Amino acid sequence: MSDVAAIKNLVEKHKALKNEIGKVIIGQDEVVDQILLSIYTGGHSLLIGVPGLAKTLMVNTIAQTLGLDFKRIQFTPDLMPSDILGSEVLDQDRNFKFIKGPIFANIILADEINRTPPKTQAALLEAMQERAVTIAGQRHKLESPYFVLATQNPIEQEGTYPLPEAQLDRFMFAIKLGYPSVEEEINIVKATTSDRSVVLNTLFSADAIIDVQQLIRRIPVPDNVVDYTVKLVNKTRPTLEGASDFVKNYIDWGAGPRASQNLVLGAKAHAAVSGKFSPDIEDVKAVSPGILRHRILKNYKAEAEGISIEEIIESLL
Repeated sequence: MSDVAAIKNLVEKHKALKNEIGKVIIGQDEVVDQILLSIYTGGHSLLIGVPGLAKTLMVNTIAQTLGLDFKRIQFTPDLMPSDILGSEVLDQDRNFKFIKGPIFANIILADEINRTPPKTQAALLEAMQERAVTIAGQRHKLESPYFVLATQNPIEQEGTYPLPEAQLDRFMFAIKLGYPSVEEEINIVKATTSDRSVVLNTLFSADAIIDVQQLIRRIPVPDNVVDYTVKLVNKTRPTLEGASDFVKNYIDWGAGPRASQNLVLGAKAHAAVSGKFSPDIEDVKAVSPGILRHRILKNYKAEAEGISIEEIIESLL
């Protein structure tokens, strides 16, 4: 199949996939879109929202429709790294045997990731970046495709630990979930308080997703789009010569090079599902909030004046 035909096929499958997810998840269109874009590009996503917004249900539903092996890890204050990665045990012949932890799956739901201390959060770092884990000097490769979809309650809540910047940067998208509209909430209540059961169809497979990821990588990007992307990321850095007064006044730290890489990949995927064969600047702008949100650290002045990260990104765009 040619790349042009493959992109047309992806557009159809993407629509069908969203319809399938819509059987269970009411509203949250933008959120579902961003999760799917991160999967098409091989990135990880962090879902941020108060409890009860169907974050866990959403990830579970997406895993089912994609036909991927799915494991859920509930992060708690007493969770140990070995509870995630696995550990070596002595078998009856007194030989060490490695028992795989729940991290060995295609999609990992790291539920309430900020409820566990940094030592355990860090256990995910190697898996997210290298697609492998090292136990007792032995390297164990993780199956492809591999995604971490983490959920997080707002940091201000009791009993939560902020994620380290190095780990935040490993997430391609930080996706904010808002409350549903009144109409959506009425539909949610009707659907979830009846005896209605939903049968989900599987529309992808592990191999099909790997093919999509390779297709996205092959999409050409015009030089002006790469140029715009890198300059946009550079604009977030207050220490650079030529930084605007706005950025110097309100930002402590800007985004790193991984943001530029993710913006180009995200723009490629956004263009592909829109039926375009090459991304333009509008595609970069469309994915910018989710990709930059967790990579820009605003300062006390921005906090005191009530300026949100979204407003800062909007002004940069």
